Amino acid sequence: MSETEGQAIQIRVDEVSQLFNTLDPFPFHERDLDDDAEEYIVGWARELPRDQPLRIIVHVPRPEAETDAARRLEESLQRFFAYRADVIGRDLHELFRIGRRALAIGLAALGLCLAAGHFVTGRFGTGYLARFVEEGLIIIGWVANWKPVEIFLYDWWPLTRRRNLYRRLAAAKVSVTSFEG
Repeated sequence: MSETEGQAIQIRVDEVSQLFNTLDPFPFHERDLDDDAEEYIVGWARELPRDQPLRIIVHVPRPEAETDAARRLEESLQRFFAYRADVIGRDLHELFRIGRRALAIGLAALGLCLAAGHFVTGRFGTGYLARFVEEGLIIIGWVANWKPVEIFLYDWWPLTRRRNLYRRLAAAKVSVTSFEG
């Protein structure tokens, strides 16, 4: 395989239908992948270089390679992985929406805590107890911003990585090869 063809994920099954969830009532080409098949493909894709296109090679017995399911396998896999990328993209948008709301609440809480702390020191002076309450309020105000900071600094990375992986898998070239079975 040449460098431009991409890295290959190889799967061997006796029937193409083994790759798909048999409880899914939709027609074959619209079915969800079986959980084990998805985990296997995604696991291998994670191990391959990110800067090269992916290929999925499915090895099936010769009679199975000539079925309609085998001919439509690329379309089915691409549809599934594109759908999964879209779902993760929506999860990412939801995370940022929650982050914006948490940030608004956190900043409001910080502002109230700073104002209350200022009120306490203005009303009761700078004695030990007043200073203790003021510092406690400042800490509470900053802790109220912990979640939005966590979301905007760290939580979105894994979702973005996973979405991009599914996008790569949706763009993967899928081929079916046969073996004597």
